[in-house]
Amino acid sequence: MPKSDFIVDLSLLDFDQPVADLDAIRAYNPQRHEMEHLTGILYEDTGTLTCAGYKDVAHDEFWCRGHMPGMPVMPGVIQLEAVAQLSSYFAQKYDLLGAEMVGFGGVDATRFRDVVVPGDRLVLMLHLTRARRGRMIVAEFQGVVGDRLVVDGTIRGIPLPVKAVQDHLAVRAAQNAV
Repeated sequence: MPKSDFIVDLSLLDFDQPVADLDAIRAYNPQRHEMEHLTGILYEDTGTLTCAGYKDVAHDEFWCRGHMPGMPVMPGVIQLEAVAQLSSYFAQKYDLLGAEMVGFGGVDATRFRDVVVPGDRLVLMLHLTRARRGRMIVAEFQGVVGDRLVVDGTIRGIPLPVKAVQDHLAVRAAQNAV
């Protein structure tokens, strides 16, 4: 794929001076520990609603041992989670959805085009195509390793009903205590 077909020109991405590091990402995203799948944010443009970030894929990722033994390949669902976290970060930072928390709403037309393995730097890019406040965000996304497109598609984010989930968990905890 020609570099000009990427959502963000790769030459604009400066890994030595990220826009946001892990601590800054944590200000907008609730994921922690083994569920944090962004290393940094490299590019943000609110005028075009585009954003780019990356995940340095370590050799000790929780999935390496079992997916697949002797040939660790980053699961597609983890790649999608990384894209979801990038989308959530961007939507929350700029209050595009007007939600306390953004959840994974779905994916469309997603293609996994090459493998991602430990030692790779997975660069994720997205362009928001729709932001319906209080309802949904939709973004086209790409994932690149080096100059190879490894995944692309469309992702949706939805507002999570935080209070309803908390209430449900409290009811479950009370039931389990009996």
